[in-house]
Amino acid sequence: MNKNSCNTFENIDNKITEERRVKLQKTREKGFNYPNNFIPTDKNIDLIKKYNKLSKEELKTHNSFVRIAGRVMLKRIMGSASFINIQDDTDRIQVYLDKKKLDVIMYDNFKQFDIGDIVAIEGTIFKTNKEELSIYASSINLLSKSIRPLPDKFHGISDHNIKYRQRYLDIIMSKETRDTFQTRSKIISYIRNYMSDSNFMEVETPMLHPIPGGAAAKPFVTHHNALNMDMYLRIAPELYLKRLIVGGFERVFELNRNFRNEGVSPKHNPEFTMMEFYAAYTDYNWLMTFTEKLIKETVSITHKKDIIPFQNQYLDFSKKFEQLDMCDAICKYNHIYDKSKLNDHNFLCNEVIKINNKLKLENIKDSSIGQLQLYLFEETTEEKIWNPTYIINYPKETSPLARTKDQEPEIAERFELFIAGREIANGFSELNDPEEQFKRLSDQVNKKNISPDEENLFFDLDYVKSLEYGMPPTGGCGIGIDRLLMILTNKSNIRDIILFPHMRPE
Repeated sequence: MNKNSCNTFENIDNKITEERRVKLQKTREKGFNYPNNFIPTDKNIDLIKKYNKLSKEELKTHNSFVRIAGRVMLKRIMGSASFINIQDDTDRIQVYLDKKKLDVIMYDNFKQFDIGDIVAIEGTIFKTNKEELSIYASSINLLSKSIRPLPDKFHGISDHNIKYRQRYLDIIMSKETRDTFQTRSKIISYIRNYMSDSNFMEVETPMLHPIPGGAAAKPFVTHHNALNMDMYLRIAPELYLKRLIVGGFERVFELNRNFRNEGVSPKHNPEFTMMEFYAAYTDYNWLMTFTEKLIKETVSITHKKDIIPFQNQYLDFSKKFEQLDMCDAICKYNHIYDKSKLNDHNFLCNEVIKINNKLKLENIKDSSIGQLQLYLFEETTEEKIWNPTYIINYPKETSPLARTKDQEPEIAERFELFIAGREIANGFSELNDPEEQFKRLSDQVNKKNISPDEENLFFDLDYVKSLEYGMPPTGGCGIGIDRLLMILTNKSNIRDIILFPHMRPE
């Protein structure tokens, strides 16, 4: 839509808005004052389910009286008979208005109603000669005036600028959008119930942190006036949840928001929903089994099947999730690589520079083999992993909060779950040795990253202190709820499953 077209639509909208303001003023002069004394007793979807299967003749014997409220989405005045479509939060239903059966003033008022107005309807259920389920109105009253006109279907639904900036309009106009966010709510409720049924206790930990711990990410910074100190919106709840494990709560989870002051893309929003859960006396193998079962059951509840469509392809949740060593995954999805070379520091440096020519050898030559392997994996392999796959055996130096393997002390007991080229979950056996944790965090603070934009972990000394009281063997995992929902609702852009995504001001 070009700029001239935008201006044309704006001019039309301004004219209609002014006309509607005049209507509202006349309605006020008749005593209208945005009433709040009408309580609907029926939902459109319930009426449709209950009565749509009955014939016209059967409905005559029922004489069912109903009270609904909703938004006018279609209006047809045909002499003494009129039809409107009313949309509530469940569905649309047709309403028939007979001038001869309604109060004269009420019918005259109705003729001034506009598409978008919210109205109260009382009447009886019947079917028209075309067998369309309808309400024969005995009364209709205005509850709220729509001063601004609703967008037409094309511009209201297809224009992403409107969809994301004015989500309320998108919800009004698009059944698909309403269904998506109702599905989101149901899935999150199911996950919460699943965790509760698995004996996890839901908890709430701080959103404002004095030290942003639990992940390597750039935090949002604010200032607490009363304490006169800078604080950070949390990037992860991990260290607080593990303090609860120390305290004796053996299974805890939190499903809430995290904040990272990083890029915006179809896969990233600075404010996003995560679920993190921790279970004492478990390890990363237990976590992989638990996470797989949770995701498979969530897919089944949502789709009633285990092979589901996603972006013109299919995702198969019927099989056991594949497990691949990180270096094996690099070789599987990039046939140019030989696994024997992935432990060669010089080879890895050269490959990393090929991938990103902004990097210079002098900047990465001190990077460890593990750091270089991870960079190569992230840049060449992640997006190619389609069906659910656990990537395991991460380098110790890229997993500072994870326990290492007894027989392979340079390898972390850690996994990341990838589906459709997206990281969905990250989990590991937790490092509960306070002296080793102190050393690892110290190394993180002092280490040099491959990328200058990459963040290090912050050093949280109180967390180390908590470990000194003793934390039992523990497994912990974080699941990206927004990304999981993208897969379950077949959306390619994270903004489509976040009600109010962040955007630049117009």
